[in-house]
Amino acid sequence: MTAAERIAGEPVSGLGGRSLWMDINGPVHYLDFGGPANGPLIVAAHGLGGAAVNWSAIAPLLTRKYRLLAPDLAGHGLTRSGNRGTDVASNRSLLHRFAESVSGRPVILMGNSMGGMIALLEASAAPASVAGLILIDPALPFQPARPDPLVAAVFAVSALPVLGPLLIRQRRFMPVESIVSSTLSLCCVDPARVPPEIVERHVIVARQRATMSGNDRDFANAARSVIETASFLRGQAYRRGIRDIGCPVLLVHGQRDRLIPVSAARTAAKAHPSWTLVELPDTGHVPQLEAPADTAGAIKTWLSTVGKPAARAASPAVRATTRTVRPVTRDSASRKVS
Repeated sequence: MTAAERIAGEPVSGLGGRSLWMDINGPVHYLDFGGPANGPLIVAAHGLGGAAVNWSAIAPLLTRKYRLLAPDLAGHGLTRSGNRGTDVASNRSLLHRFAESVSGRPVILMGNSMGGMIALLEASAAPASVAGLILIDPALPFQPARPDPLVAAVFAVSALPVLGPLLIRQRRFMPVESIVSSTLSLCCVDPARVPPEIVERHVIVARQRATMSGNDRDFANAARSVIETASFLRGQAYRRGIRDIGCPVLLVHGQRDRLIPVSAARTAAKAHPSWTLVELPDTGHVPQLEAPADTAGAIKTWLSTVGKPAARAASPAVRATTRTVRPVTRDSASRKVS
């Protein structure tokens, strides 16, 4: 039995939230960050190569009034891919079933990067399940823009069927702490703004993830799927789906995002006048980690004003209508959520 198999169904401490498991065609790890039982439910989806722990810095700033749950998507964090795909469509389906399992009402979806793309696709495919969207530097349809040269090169190589896995395999020989540090350097304007205890939580997850097999394939497949979904040639369905979204939308974007330029968010907001755009100066791709107070402030202001209908729809009218979440044990890991 591998280390990865031993942790399946077992809680992991030190991640900033209650570590739990659910069965959705296999074990899915998620963090319950708490919040009032009768508060609006926010389900948060991380980005490419990320994990539920990406929300651990902002969670305490939201959970006084809102409930916050965050799954590790398939092939990310502590959730192994197993027999599930790690592409955008597969993880959209996983997120849909997760949200259905934790609430009998529509939920507010909050997504960063790839997670924002998945949240948009879910709102398009299952509008009755989504009360509102909080998009933090989401992976939007590609726009004519001059990309950061390093970022463009990394993504292009990562998506290639041969060079991508080779590049990723090289990271196996790097200390886990160095991998986390390099990722934060790419995603943040100033990674020193991320508190040491938050960084350590990411190291814990990365150390566990390193023991799992198939990481190279999982990441490459996910990266390729994100690029194809957002691309000019293959992304028409994504573009059409975004046009049809009718729920309230908050779009938060770091002005110095190297991965997804703020111009993409401005273009999206211009095309959707009902959306609320908040730009965070001197902030990169992960505002929830680099500028959690400013990000949480924007979210709370929106949920109490323009997004108030979303907060109302995501609140349990009667506690009995909310389904009980049962963590998966190793004995029940083969059973599927009904």
